[in-house]
Amino acid sequence: MAAPSSAPEATACLIAGGGPAGMVLGLLLARAGVEVTVMEKHADFLRDFRGDTVHASTLRLLDELGLGSRFAQLPHRLIDTVHMEIQNEPVALDLTRLPGAHKHIALVPQWDFLELVATAAEAEPTFRLLRSTEVTGVIRDADRVVGVTYRDQSGQVKDMRAELTVACDGRSSSVRSALGLEPQSFGAPMDVWWFRLPRHPGDPRGLAGVLRAGHAVIVIDRGDYYQIAYIIPKGTDARLRSQGIEALHRALVGMVPWLGDRVATLTSFDDVKLLDVQLNRLRRWYAGGVLLIGDSAHAMSPVGGIGINLAVADAVAAARILAGALRAGRVPTWRLARVQARRWLPTVLLQAAQRVIHANVIAAAVSGNEDSAPLGVRVVGRSAALRRLAGYLVAIGPLPEHAPGFARRRG
Repeated sequence: MAAPSSAPEATACLIAGGGPAGMVLGLLLARAGVEVTVMEKHADFLRDFRGDTVHASTLRLLDELGLGSRFAQLPHRLIDTVHMEIQNEPVALDLTRLPGAHKHIALVPQWDFLELVATAAEAEPTFRLLRSTEVTGVIRDADRVVGVTYRDQSGQVKDMRAELTVACDGRSSSVRSALGLEPQSFGAPMDVWWFRLPRHPGDPRGLAGVLRAGHAVIVIDRGDYYQIAYIIPKGTDARLRSQGIEALHRALVGMVPWLGDRVATLTSFDDVKLLDVQLNRLRRWYAGGVLLIGDSAHAMSPVGGIGINLAVADAVAAARILAGALRAGRVPTWRLARVQARRWLPTVLLQAAQRVIHANVIAAAVSGNEDSAPLGVRVVGRSAALRRLAGYLVAIGPLPEHAPGFARRRG
């Protein structure tokens, strides 16, 4: 006689993806007493060239969660001014007038940020993080999602039931694909090459960018090295690589001459990673038993470094709106709709701003067709008030979220 099958695994909330949205949502729900399981397909968080800008809104959230002092111990750089040169027009975004304690943004390796949040979450008895565990599909009961199929670290495919499944698994979301959802794409004029160059004592600090003459580069101070974002026209990766690494050396030195003494350390395109820039948004972020947030719902351009912070804000709103229903054991679909309603406007506004910058700044810079900065750039560059406003929109943004009372702790 065959042995009886064991009962399927179950959790109240299943979170697919251990990125910023998934880990923050997991922490907040666990602090509300909700049984929550996060599935992360990798064994660790160590991936190069992920978004590393933690903005003032997220720094304030960490303070509210009692994690500010722990964050301060991580290796990071604080930036209170962002210097840009756009078609020879200098623009410096001023963060020193931001409201609150954090008048800056922080540059921190994303893996350190995620480990910080994971450690705090794992102190909660209702939290579980399953690493090397990949969500492969969803389980349906009529028109409602009731859990997921997943591949565990041994390669076995299993099921886990959940009252709510939240997709936080990024721009190539497996959950979104399983639901047959297709985001509306807004296009992008560029892709990004990411690589590192050494930083020497006495080198410039902070974050700076140059956009002109058919080239664009962002130089990000990471302490003992620079993280470089070299912006190329969309779809030109293969053609530009065929020109050889020396062509990249020459372009870099032409834009940022003081890098000339170290570009030779970049010896091969093997060390240059391509980011396929996407800007898109789902029309509907939810269905019965399932919610999509962060990049799964709305992929952001790297312009402004706002992707992490928008995803974290999604997670905070979701936790506040859904925690009570999850504790009660039933999440009606109208509550999921409330999460989208709360986060729709800031997402649309920030994506609209990125689309304007793509069309009027980035496209002109990488095409080399414009000799002077757009009028809007010149106006912002010469107005202190507008530079402060731009700094606010980048570092805090529209409709910032605060930690709900049940998740707050003293640092």
